[in-house]
Amino acid sequence: MLVVWRTDRTDGENPEYARTLHRQCVSTNLRIMSVSTAEVWTAMGDTTRREILARLSTQPRSVTELAAELPVSRPAVSQHLRVLKDAGLVRLHRTGRQHIYEARPEALNALKAELEAFWRQSLATFKQIAEADDRTGDRP
Repeated sequence: MLVVWRTDRTDGENPEYARTLHRQCVSTNLRIMSVSTAEVWTAMGDTTRREILARLSTQPRSVTELAAELPVSRPAVSQHLRVLKDAGLVRLHRTGRQHIYEARPEALNALKAELEAFWRQSLATFKQIAEADDRTGDRP
């Protein structure tokens, strides 16, 4: 079931809250969703989340296993995993009462490709500036 909230209401409701609520309903109810690059990089901005993702990239783990390996509480690990899951970087498998998380290789490959494109462009720009300096004779 997909719940759609009107965001143009004029009866005093906060339209921003309605958009947020709509987004939460959509992300909860859709199995495949498009995640913006900004969300992925925001999720990767936290050192604990990067550490969790690094551990999950070697093998799937439960929340309890991750919490035992990290200097944060189990509820904190769960919150970090939720952010990583919402960003599309990890997926959840339920085995009985245990929640097993694993890294999504396709998401990690997309991050890698974006970083490589960034560095290719940066190096090309640096080369262009260096060659222009050589032609004009500008040297420090």
